[in-house]
Amino acid sequence: MHAVIMAGGKGVRLRPYTTALPKPLVPIGDRHAILEIVMRQLAGAGFTSCTLAIGHLGHIIRAYVGDGSQWGLRVDYTTEDSPLGTMGPLLTMLDRLPEHFLALNGDILTDLDFGDVLRTHRDSGAPLTIATHVRTVDIDFGVLSTESGRVTGFAEKPRMDYRVSMGVYGVSRTALARYTPGLPLGFDEVVLDLLAEDAPPYAYEFEGYWLDIGRPDDYDRANAEFTAHHGRLFRGV
Repeated sequence: MHAVIMAGGKGVRLRPYTTALPKPLVPIGDRHAILEIVMRQLAGAGFTSCTLAIGHLGHIIRAYVGDGSQWGLRVDYTTEDSPLGTMGPLLTMLDRLPEHFLALNGDILTDLDFGDVLRTHRDSGAPLTIATHVRTVDIDFGVLSTESGRVTGFAEKPRMDYRVSMGVYGVSRTALARYTPGLPLGFDEVVLDLLAEDAPPYAYEFEGYWLDIGRPDDYDRANAEFTAHHGRLFRGV
């Protein structure tokens, strides 16, 4: 099994941490970088090879990861010279990727079984599989429902649940074949195109542990909780 890790972002939301470090190498706990955790999890889930899509401070990532042999992976690289969006880097390497592969952001902390996501994607027959998680959002305002100029409902500072993308995808090459390599391509554009063609992505619903450490609040939470969740994050690794 093969995975592509998107590791080219500038990590603007995590400055000043990412002024000198690429976002996937910011520390979690006392000993680990987030990218190391992801690589170990991939190897533990049965992946044998991985491509790192790098850009901002990519030379530091190369020096840290090397050929991936320290985790039992074969690692190669593709360099993003200009921003290509969330899915654009995949187009530059599509001809050397297997028919079905995993793509994931390099800034997530989760105990998701990456191997099961890819196996489920293969079995689903869908062009794209999206790992999803429920995110609760606190609204800091009173929320009104209106109709024809009249208030029909009111909720004071409600908590709302949304099912969101985790930044982990099972991808088939056919889902991306129409797009032009070298041009920016966003995840949103791919999903909307598939929906318009009545070829909906498959939703892999996950209820376990997941944080997006590109968000400052999640990064602080990840460090506060890391010791407590160490066992589940490294289960089977």
